[in-house]
Amino acid sequence: MKLLKALLPLFTLLMLLACSKDENDAKLPGIAENKNKNLTSVYPEAARLEFPKLKGGQSLVLVHRTNDKYGVNFCTEWDTHKKSQRWSCYQMHDGNYGGNVGRYQEGYPYDDQLDYTNYFTMDDGTPFDPFWNSGYDHGHICPSADRQYSKEANRQTFFLTNMQPQRNVFNAGVWATMEQQVRNWNRGAFRDTLYVCKGGTIDRSDQISRTLSNGLIVPKYFFMAVLCKNKSGYKAMAFWIEHKDKDSDYPKDNQGNYMLSPYVTNIRELETLTGIDFFCNLDDETENHVETLGVENIKSAWGLK
Repeated sequence: MKLLKALLPLFTLLMLLACSKDENDAKLPGIAENKNKNLTSVYPEAARLEFPKLKGGQSLVLVHRTNDKYGVNFCTEWDTHKKSQRWSCYQMHDGNYGGNVGRYQEGYPYDDQLDYTNYFTMDDGTPFDPFWNSGYDHGHICPSADRQYSKEANRQTFFLTNMQPQRNVFNAGVWATMEQQVRNWNRGAFRDTLYVCKGGTIDRSDQISRTLSNGLIVPKYFFMAVLCKNKSGYKAMAFWIEHKDKDSDYPKDNQGNYMLSPYVTNIRELETLTGIDFFCNLDDETENHVETLGVENIKSAWGLK
């Protein structure tokens, strides 16, 4: 009888697990719930915190590695039907901070992970670069300046699959200022790790500026989602900005610096705008907390005016 009483709690626990639809349905003590995390059977790297929820279907995940001590460089979701990247995501921390590797100078190589049939090709099947003579810059999504620690890591940021078409006034102006702001946050006193996901809008017709004659999609909006982990826990913020043709459309302060605060939003709002579930690998409680902070609180927490 004593043995039976001792086994009853274990039997009850096993029954709870057996009756659960999956591991997220059983709210057991000490086990954080996560109902929207990525499945990792095809892409194990999709468990990393910088990853949003994978779209699946006709989209591929391209995992770029440097095959050295640095490991994963950045990852990209590529839509094979639209022939466009949806986002690139990566980490920033002491292990890949800094470096003095020069900017890659040999053009924009084809991504060796992508079959030519999933990229832009001429009638004879020869691949081509759709950005040349288009009037748009090769807009890095994972920036070259964020990957100065390794020659191979920097070269990979020039893959055509890491590019979105951007007007030069946007690419070299307010967008570059946003990227520099993220690098300003990449300091040991501010973060243990930054988890970054960036891209342009390609999924909704009202969020596409135009589609060029060669099929290249020009996003109407660009976004950055940033998650910070430090000794205090997690916090998150986002930028959402329209891709305009004139530099004068972006407000500046009295010193001529681009003002970034007009483009700050929280992650939940960015998810509504983009249809992308960011930072889905956080446990549900933490994810809900960091994604719903008010905009003014976000500006304060991230030191933005």
